Amino acid sequence: MVDSPFQFFFRYRPIVFEQGDFSFDFSAGIYVAVVLVATAVALAVITYRQVTSCRVRDRIILLGLRATILGILLLCLFEPVLIVRTALPQQNILAVLLDDSLSMKVADWDNQTRATFIRDKFESSDSPVIKDLSDRFLIRTFRFSSTAVRLETEESLTFDGSQTHIGTALDAIRQELSGLPVAGIVLVSDGADTGIGELSDSVLALNLENIPVFTVGIGQETATQDIQINRIGVPRTVLMGSSLLIDVSITHPGYAGETITIDIEDEGLLVGTEQVRLADSANSTTVQMRAIASEPGPRVFSFRTPLLPGELIAENNSRDVTVNVRDGREKILYFEGEPRFETKFIRRAIDDDQNLQLVVLQRTADNKHLRLNVDGENELLTGFPKTRDELFAYRGLLLGSIEASAFTGDQLQMIADFVDHRGGGLLMIGGGRTFTEGGYEGTPVAKVLPFMLGHQLDRRELLQLKVAPTKSGRVHAVTQLGFTEEESLEHWNKLPQVTNVNAIGELAAGATALLNGIDEAGIAHPVLVFHRYGRGKSIAFTIQDSWLWQMHASVSLEDQSHENYWRQLLRWLIDGVPHRVDAQVAFDQVEPGEIVVIETTVVDDTYVELNDAVVVAQVISPNGDSFKVPMQWTGKRNGHYLGEFKSVLPGQYDIEITAMRAGDSIGTATTYMRAGSLASEYFDASMKSPVLFQIAEDTGGRFYTPEMISNLAKDIPYAAGGVTTAEKRALWQMPIVLIILLGLICFEWVYRRLVGLA
Repeated sequence: MVDSPFQFFFRYRPIVFEQGDFSFDFSAGIYVAVVLVATAVALAVITYRQVTSCRVRDRIILLGLRATILGILLLCLFEPVLIVRTALPQQNILAVLLDDSLSMKVADWDNQTRATFIRDKFESSDSPVIKDLSDRFLIRTFRFSSTAVRLETEESLTFDGSQTHIGTALDAIRQELSGLPVAGIVLVSDGADTGIGELSDSVLALNLENIPVFTVGIGQETATQDIQINRIGVPRTVLMGSSLLIDVSITHPGYAGETITIDIEDEGLLVGTEQVRLADSANSTTVQMRAIASEPGPRVFSFRTPLLPGELIAENNSRDVTVNVRDGREKILYFEGEPRFETKFIRRAIDDDQNLQLVVLQRTADNKHLRLNVDGENELLTGFPKTRDELFAYRGLLLGSIEASAFTGDQLQMIADFVDHRGGGLLMIGGGRTFTEGGYEGTPVAKVLPFMLGHQLDRRELLQLKVAPTKSGRVHAVTQLGFTEEESLEHWNKLPQVTNVNAIGELAAGATALLNGIDEAGIAHPVLVFHRYGRGKSIAFTIQDSWLWQMHASVSLEDQSHENYWRQLLRWLIDGVPHRVDAQVAFDQVEPGEIVVIETTVVDDTYVELNDAVVVAQVISPNGDSFKVPMQWTGKRNGHYLGEFKSVLPGQYDIEITAMRAGDSIGTATTYMRAGSLASEYFDASMKSPVLFQIAEDTGGRFYTPEMISNLAKDIPYAAGGVTTAEKRALWQMPIVLIILLGLICFEWVYRRLVGLA
């Protein structure tokens, strides 16, 4: 039966031409035919040369047509054939691999679930597809999610697999059928592979063993109506009490212009909500939400949006992220060169913050200092730290109005290394003895700052500035003075003017201005600028009297703008600053039974990476059992150690890493992870035809849609897998050859009539 226009014209299926080798099957008598055809061509040439009643061009065209006709006849006389290898009937195994994961429950196939398609077409022995395949091959059926398992007769597909690891499943089949004649593998799936990195290796192994994969893609390639919380941008570790600005990315095909509500829950407690109008001209929208990390420990923040009418998938309307909220006390060293109100009010702003310890070194005279909030009588006893390990014990460094000459050359280099190598946060604030005015130009510290030093302001150029966030600053956590962006801008507009005595040069490459000060002429001057430098960050705040935001007559006693700003600025200063032992897990949540990878970085007291430490992770499982996981240096990156364990039980795993060297403790670090259902099968659950097509292409198979699966049994025998035999397919008998010949003969006759030769 002819089942396609291609087969009608060319007699055979396309795969025959793809897999076959061209050859000729002529006999000795062909040489006589060649002489006759050559004679006919010669006679045609002589005949048309003698015709003088038509133009040269017409004679050339007619001669070309006659030669073409005779050439096709000659080619047919040579009996061109395709030699193809076909699988011997009932001599080869065909593996049928059926997706048994949760995504098969999505109802996007002819208003039915994908599971219905699999059951109707491949699970039932009465299916026409299975019957056709069984007539040619020995069928072995497998189901797969995280791996492939033989589907016995008495079993049924459950479609409850929480993962789809296509590469692992293909490997399992290849190994189970090793040594047997395998014609190929039929893979029925949506192609949404949730495995990590193993698919390409599996496909290569199948190609090397000549096992073609025929892929059948189920489901829509693009969802018509669905809301999906696509991505949550939130720090994995924050200090308790920090205000979180969270980027929530939503995809919403079919719901452009709709308004939805997104709720944030912290362990079931509602901590934030936002009304979001979805973009009109795109299928994705990003919104920024706010929440407070008010409780210590690993907190699960859940983001949810209600199900809308007509939505295809409900399970992707929520997403969880784990945030480690640290209840520590972080030390920041503040070195101030002169008594001034700024110091007093910065200290007062964070008095109630139990997670920040601002250690103040106040110069009172030459070689004399006032020490405030120190730990013990020996801290900073001789003034500013003179060794790296003493300075590197702090997580942040704040330099007030203190000139560069107050430091030795080694100390200036240590400050630069504090940012570059230790990964600390440096904040330099405005004053008469700082930046260019403090003589920092040309010092190691100048290289770290986020703008260029050079030009000095004349003292008569004292700038009165009205401070407001830049475009970048409006969405940055440090500038948020209200619960919404609009409320925050309103607070900034109400704050009084402040002054600046420091010239701001060109911003460094990659630096960002978060606050601008607008002078009386309307010119904007960057007053809060930062950039990443080495492992750390460097911040410049050029205002010398931000205390006016607290004490100016126009500011009410209840206004907390000054306190909030400095608390957020100092928390941001030390955000992400590494400890001597830092630890994290590759994924903060995995499916039960998956491998958990722990990563640790270890440095000495001067923050030089250590490759000879003894690092051990103590893991406490959800049921309270404890076990140790030794961690090994990777050999690829200095100070980087890896360890892994299997998450057997669902729930939270507490992981404490201890690092030792030569019997001495380097430090400890704690991280957490959860084992539980990720519902990952419902995210990005559209059919991935490029993935399935590439698998088939790379192994010598073909990709099919549900409408094409009746061709499976006809195509697979030609894939040259398993036990095969060589067969010849005559090409001269193809209908297209006769059609071309008749067409050329008719065209020649018509043309001859037109030029008066017939």
